[in-house]
Amino acid sequence: MHITLLALLPGIAVFTWHFGIGVLLNVAVALLTAVICEALILKLRSRPLDSLTDGTAALTGALLGLCLPPLLPFWLVAIGTGFAIIFGKHIYGGSGNNVFNPSMVGYAMLIISFPLAMSHWPAPGSTDAADSFTAKLNTGAAQEHYDGITAATPLDAYKFRIASTNDEFFSEAGTQESNWQTWASINLAFLVGGLFLLYRKLIPWQTPASFLATLGVLSLVFYDAGSSASLGSPAFTLFTGATMMTAFFIVTDPVTCPGYRQGLLVFGAGIGLLVFIIRSWGAYPEGVAFAILLMNATSPLIDHVFALRERTTLKST
Repeated sequence: MHITLLALLPGIAVFTWHFGIGVLLNVAVALLTAVICEALILKLRSRPLDSLTDGTAALTGALLGLCLPPLLPFWLVAIGTGFAIIFGKHIYGGSGNNVFNPSMVGYAMLIISFPLAMSHWPAPGSTDAADSFTAKLNTGAAQEHYDGITAATPLDAYKFRIASTNDEFFSEAGTQESNWQTWASINLAFLVGGLFLLYRKLIPWQTPASFLATLGVLSLVFYDAGSSASLGSPAFTLFTGATMMTAFFIVTDPVTCPGYRQGLLVFGAGIGLLVFIIRSWGAYPEGVAFAILLMNATSPLIDHVFALRERTTLKST
């Protein structure tokens, strides 16, 4: 878990470069809240505090913090993180027993409960430290300044582009193309961290490979050369939003994934399919959290199917 946190650093650095100190503040507040909530729940359950050092709570906070808009108020970051630790982890018995990915539980709660706040992203390079602190403190001055620095994310803008072709969308004063390039660089940074984890053999290759392959193939099939009905090119689909962070840092959670290698391929492909469906036809531009939570619920079934298959094979031999 600690090495996984280190592997997040390239993504955090590039993310912060483009969107300001609000990214670091999200990660810091979420990480601190996660550790405090973990300690309090362990104390209430009369459990030893030794598990605080395993890094699971810190990783949950860091991943959730990276999924949140950089200008999201501090109190919402803390509420989402506390919910993730309590209702995504300890309600099932704590580390190793949770059915759903805790960080995605916290994110889903926030996006459903506070959709307006969760949809406000600043334009890349539009905020300085003062803007970030003012917005995150949720003061009156923040509300007056907020509209001037927010902008739709590439997924959001592309999803609701109405009748624009791919060329028309990206030729819009160059803003959409530069916005997409910003998110592509962030995804590349998380890809670097993910490849490091693969190199160290800390995560299985099957889940990210099947997730990215499914997402890429579906986007290629439905791209149709970029007409007004296009659902986005493979490059756009793979390098926008939280795709690479999801592939290497979220879907690879060992607790909520199937235990069989073949099951990991099915699990990753299912998440890729659901993410594509939600992004293309659902109400949410991203869809990662809901896709992961839905597939988390199928993990026991996937394991059961492959266990039966293994027992049948052994009997036949």
